[in-house]
Amino acid sequence: MNSHRPEENPAATGDDAGAEIPNGAAAAAVLSAAAGCFCVSVFGLLGDAFPAIARFFNFYNPTGPLSGVTTTAIAVWLVSWLILSRTWGGKSLPMGKINAAAFVLLALGLALSFPPVGDLLQGK
Repeated sequence: MNSHRPEENPAATGDDAGAEIPNGAAAAAVLSAAAGCFCVSVFGLLGDAFPAIARFFNFYNPTGPLSGVTTTAIAVWLVSWLILSRTWGGKSLPMGKINAAAFVLLALGLALSFPPVGDLLQGK
């Protein structure tokens, strides 16, 4: 009962060595979530800077443009997730690059959400 014999331990044979696990669905989820977060900040900044865009984003009067900003950003997140998951579904992708791109989008979205940064970009 030696568990180190290759015929009994498939991991020891090397048959699966180098096999990549598909991570496309996970990559799609990570990148689309970051894109949605970035869009919340961009849409909020645009709604604050331009009255016409603020009126466009005003889906519900009691909340003002924030209702359209968040609803539209959620739509961007879901549509991008759908497209990326269908495109990348069974593929193995470089998660390091995708995570880096997601981190950049999250960092930019966070920076744009601070009023001093928005005011600086708007020239206030």
